[in-house]
Amino acid sequence: MRLTNYKTNNPVFSGYFWDAPKASTKKMTVTGIFIKSLGCILVIAAITAYIWKLNEEGMSVKWFTLGGMFSAIIISVIISIRHHWAPFLVPLYTVAKGLFLGGFSAYAHKNFPELPYQAIGVTIITFFVMLILYQTRIIIVTKKLRSVIITSAISIFVVYMMSWVLGFFGIKTYIWGTSWFAIIFNCIAAIVASFSLLLDFDYIERFKNKAPKWKEWLATWGLLATLIWLYVETLRLMQKLAIRF
Repeated sequence: MRLTNYKTNNPVFSGYFWDAPKASTKKMTVTGIFIKSLGCILVIAAITAYIWKLNEEGMSVKWFTLGGMFSAIIISVIISIRHHWAPFLVPLYTVAKGLFLGGFSAYAHKNFPELPYQAIGVTIITFFVMLILYQTRIIIVTKKLRSVIITSAISIFVVYMMSWVLGFFGIKTYIWGTSWFAIIFNCIAAIVASFSLLLDFDYIERFKNKAPKWKEWLATWGLLATLIWLYVETLRLMQKLAIRF
């Protein structure tokens, strides 16, 4: 049975994961993905720490945040179209996300010094909890579960995009405030981000030692996207709760 007969469901991987440009004798491994993911996370952490330092010295980091966010979006679109460029674009995506998270976290660190560290801790704990739940098969990734997670993730993304566009016209949406509606929405988004990790684990397990080696970068991209989403949602939720209470 050919691997190209399989279809992926993760929003990050959808539509391109198995479209290899050429055959390769080397295969995707868990170790390879782990090394690449760890390296990217360390780069993001270093950039974030540097942006924090600039912010504490009085420099505005607004443009780092916006530039990193838009760059990450553009790079993600290019990776989705040009799959085999992932080995070159994922490192750039890592830098862009580092700039975005640096500015985003610097704001939180300035107003709530302990929250970024707490959000990092929650993200790490959630990662290992979901990994244990997956490995012990307490939660089994079924076709129905994939559909629910993907539908929820896409819906949340659409709500964010609509809210962002409406903001340009001066229309305020409730997901950005500290109302109970905004807090509940944030909780749901964080839960969906957590469960999205299961899809990443599922893909890695199903296609390890089968997919071409260069696609480790695609798997790394998927993990990074999910972990960063989870961290952002966690930090935003903590900020709202800190302001409200």
